[in-house]
Amino acid sequence: MPTPRDQRDANTLDLLGDPSVEEVRLVSRPESASAARRLTVSVLRLWSLPHLADVCELLVSELVGNAVRHTGARTFGLRMPRRRGWVRVEVRDPSRALPCLLPVRELDTSGRGLFLVDKLSDRWGVDLLPRGKTTWFELRATDR
Repeated sequence: MPTPRDQRDANTLDLLGDPSVEEVRLVSRPESASAARRLTVSVLRLWSLPHLADVCELLVSELVGNAVRHTGARTFGLRMPRRRGWVRVEVRDPSRALPCLLPVRELDTSGRGLFLVDKLSDRWGVDLLPRGKTTWFELRATDR
């Protein structure tokens, strides 16, 4: 029998789309980071990988924040393809400008996004597309 949390997850995916099935387009606004986090956590729960939720929530927020702040796009896309042993989260935007991993000092209040992605993910990168790019990170998906 589904729990209330399971029902909320299903409702979120029904309402916004399921990024594990196809790309979900979101409006390029700061508040869309919340929707991206909800989608990400909902998919992880459906995959029985809730132990990855905290890290994925933080990292998807950073990628969405970069797409919203630095690309000037009207929308961005969120996908979550899964391969055996790995969870991948992708944020696609129409800009071909590459994100920069900057050195971070202890008292810096900005510029930490890709630093966090670099430190907390198992791997990450950027794929240039004919029109835009996909910035992604991957985490090992071991069942617990």
